[in-house]
Amino acid sequence: MSVIFRNGLVLTMDDAHTVLPGADVLVVGDRIAEVGVGLTAPDDAEEIDATGGILMPGMIDTHRHMWQTAMRGYGADWTLSQYFVWYYLESGKLFRPEDVYAGNLLSAIEAIDAGVTTTVDWSHGLQTPQHADAAVDALEAVPGRFVLAYGNIQQGPWEWTTSDGFRDFHRRRIANGKLAGFQLAFDVTGDPAFPEKAAFEVARELGVPVTTHAGVWGATNDDGIRLMYENGFMTPGTVYVHAATLSSDSYHRIAATGGSVSVSTESEQSAGQGYPPTWQLRKHGIPVSLSMDTSVWWSGDLFSAMRTTLSADRSREHLEAHGKQETVTNHHLRAEHVVDWATRGGAKALGMDSEVGALTPGRLADVVLLRNDDSPVMFPILNAYGHVAFQAQRGDVHTVLVGGRVVKRDGKLVDADLATARAKVAATVDHLRETLGEEAWKRGMNPEVPPAELFDNPYQYTDYDAGSAQWKH
Repeated sequence: MSVIFRNGLVLTMDDAHTVLPGADVLVVGDRIAEVGVGLTAPDDAEEIDATGGILMPGMIDTHRHMWQTAMRGYGADWTLSQYFVWYYLESGKLFRPEDVYAGNLLSAIEAIDAGVTTTVDWSHGLQTPQHADAAVDALEAVPGRFVLAYGNIQQGPWEWTTSDGFRDFHRRRIANGKLAGFQLAFDVTGDPAFPEKAAFEVARELGVPVTTHAGVWGATNDDGIRLMYENGFMTPGTVYVHAATLSSDSYHRIAATGGSVSVSTESEQSAGQGYPPTWQLRKHGIPVSLSMDTSVWWSGDLFSAMRTTLSADRSREHLEAHGKQETVTNHHLRAEHVVDWATRGGAKALGMDSEVGALTPGRLADVVLLRNDDSPVMFPILNAYGHVAFQAQRGDVHTVLVGGRVVKRDGKLVDADLATARAKVAATVDHLRETLGEEAWKRGMNPEVPPAELFDNPYQYTDYDAGSAQWKH
């Protein structure tokens, strides 16, 4: 099968970040064959008009808790502590294998709809091998590219990684499976005994990378990084998620050992892991990829990730300058950089840079066309990177190819079984509501609002009480 995109504005994301106006992208089989102007295509090639649109590589999300997607938006008003209590200590234990399947299925479909062609399923809800089988079954049912990051928040990583059930799962589903990759997903608490050492040794034995939530306020800190370093477990393939509250010494260790950081800006801003760390990562020369974390709170696309990351970095830059009575006259972080992080950055973090992340001949044909003739936001396109980062939305994703296969065409998903996904997600919601009880369900979704304390206003000279106009929950 051959596909040719005609006359698009092509963001190649190659080493030089070449931008080609009025160019074509030819796909033959599962690979990109040529990129250029006026290409000759095979007679049987499907032709897609990219006029007025932007062609870019499929985006790559390096940290998404896909199993939680069935509860989309439930925790919109949570803090990180409330998330931990709900999923880690209490209600997360109620998820059955079929509930993991439902969340993964919906999340996988959602990813390709938004032009995210490669997604890391940071799957820390795998309480049993049956839960893990369900996670993989869902990922294999959707024509995207998925990396399973196996985790289990109900056990210590030194327990589940060394279990017979995990070994059997890895042999059955991973060694010869269809997934794009495999990681071990666990956190390092900083316990001086370093119990996580056993899990790192399993990762080394299996030859797979580790992805870990690092630098999360109140949860993981510099001690965890130090223990990893002193025991020789900081490797180029390690992905540090968030990394928002680390010391300069920890950042130096990550940089020196070739690790990368997955930044989830919406999450860090809203939940309190720490200030989104790109301003620190830039100073230390640490590679960055982007992620959306979980749909129990936030949006499931990387347009939001690019936009919020760029804004947070610039906000910090201005804030620090203002504190010194200075003015920022030129931004360090550019739109071009966050588009790179959403594509090539993810490919590098996953060790897949030779295969995905750029539109260059020989790479796998993961291609996204942004075009929406019905939208007043999709013209004029003057600054292509700025348009992707600040203007485009998931509704502007016109066509998506994964490995040369068209999975979205003319703004519509191809062969996506939304009816099945909807039914399975509804069953999960019903199960959780019935098991928790309606009162607990509503209480979990609506955490208590702390009372507001207003300053006395010395300029108040009427009897008007501004406090009475506050929102009532």
